[in-house]
Amino acid sequence: MKINAALVLEIRLRRAWTQEQLSQFSGLSHRTIQRVEKEATGSLETKKALAATFEIDITDLDYEEVPVMKKYEYKTVEVPFKMSLFKSGTPDIQNLLNAEGDSGWRLKEIVLPATGFGESISMVVILERERIE
Repeated sequence: MKINAALVLEIRLRRAWTQEQLSQFSGLSHRTIQRVEKEATGSLETKKALAATFEIDITDLDYEEVPVMKKYEYKTVEVPFKMSLFKSGTPDIQNLLNAEGDSGWRLKEIVLPATGFGESISMVVILERERIE
């Protein structure tokens, strides 16, 4: 069961207790205290013992996973392309996509901007990759 290790550590340090002291006060083993603080895991009995020792509600020790919002960066590449009612030529975008894919980019969308009468002289390839911060 997941336990809010940050809260356990915060309360223990606020009370200036060592892990060994928390172990004695709670009746839990020293190894259990280490595991709770490092791995945020423990049994329901461990959770009950810690809540009673800290004089807090057991639900306060529930682990809440904070959702992480992914951030992306985008890149556009213009590819020459000739398309009209009478002519069409398909560019070799496979090599472009594979080369960009080697750098972590993936295809988001392909746009064919049209001039009058449905003609297009280029295609815009929109690429995205996750931004690592």
